[in-house]
Amino acid sequence: MRIAMNGVTGRMGYRQHLVRSILAIREQGGLDLGDGNVLWPEPILVGRREHALKALAEQHGLDPANISTDVDAVLADPTVEIYFDAQVTSAREEAITKAIAAGKHIYTEKPTATGLDGALELARLAEAKGIKHGVVQDKLFLPGLLKLKRLIDGGFFGRILSIRGEFGYWVFEGDWQSAQRPSWNYRAEDGGGIVVDMFPHWEYVLHELFGRVKSVQALTATHIPQRWDENDKPYDATADDAAYGIFELDGGAIAQINSSWAVRVNRDELVEFQVDGTEGSAVAGLRNCRVQHRSATPKPVWNPDIPATEVFRDQWQEVPDNAEFDNGFKAQWELFLKHVYADAPYQWDLLAGARGVQLAELGLKSSAEGRRLDVPEISL
Repeated sequence: MRIAMNGVTGRMGYRQHLVRSILAIREQGGLDLGDGNVLWPEPILVGRREHALKALAEQHGLDPANISTDVDAVLADPTVEIYFDAQVTSAREEAITKAIAAGKHIYTEKPTATGLDGALELARLAEAKGIKHGVVQDKLFLPGLLKLKRLIDGGFFGRILSIRGEFGYWVFEGDWQSAQRPSWNYRAEDGGGIVVDMFPHWEYVLHELFGRVKSVQALTATHIPQRWDENDKPYDATADDAAYGIFELDGGAIAQINSSWAVRVNRDELVEFQVDGTEGSAVAGLRNCRVQHRSATPKPVWNPDIPATEVFRDQWQEVPDNAEFDNGFKAQWELFLKHVYADAPYQWDLLAGARGVQLAELGLKSSAEGRRLDVPEISL
């Protein structure tokens, strides 16, 4: 089974999708489809820089014939069955449209397009073509959120009241220390911005765990107006590097999520969600999850005249793993491959991806207009 992987020279495409997903599946002997057949993925490395693709193929012992800088030629190859896209957002819509027209099954990073109209059109085209399609929604497969879902499914929280999320870290400006993210992330004209990058994540996390997002009110900022690119040249940051959002959910819960590339980390993990309910609360990160049940909740008393003697973090209980957790990207790749080759159920499709694009679009509009906006349900 041959998979065209476009954008594998980028950080995410290489580390999470090629090395920790497709190559990891090969290292385990392929993917058992559960019917006596084992699927062996053969990646076709696609990108703009031939020398970088050759270096990756050599580094990982892949067939040097399976690299290409010609996307059209790869899509015309009838032996290529799946097209995967991890390019910059601005290039994604056109490439996926071509892949759908060529009859390839689609698996893609998000956001799927630069606007809702384009994202919905991709979903409609894929449905009309009768192909399988999926969108990366990796955070659902992280150990911390899997534990959180276990608590929700078990009724631990009672009625969920609120969700508070904190995400981000300090991305160096690039002058005296190199930046951890590529410069296009900070140029709106290249599809950059933290709303476009992160609101699609928050949409599926909130939708899957707590309820559909009914409304959004957001305030964005460009806290660092000048940065330095990969060639040590200064440039103006035209995209938002921080966003502060309030989301109203079906069922009445309220979510508040801060996203920032201009914040120094004072929490246990780079992203944490605190969920408060009538019967208990939890704080979940990428890997860990801590809980405090109603029956074990201390009784704090506000008194600013004396120092606090309680160590509040010590009053929470760690949720045990109780399971083996694989890499989240790999876990979703395996589900999608089983969907394509064994017709296993799969719900994270291009329409789900369009919901993420919609929330980002409305978040930016909310900030620009200074008002709360409803989030209509979308369909094909």
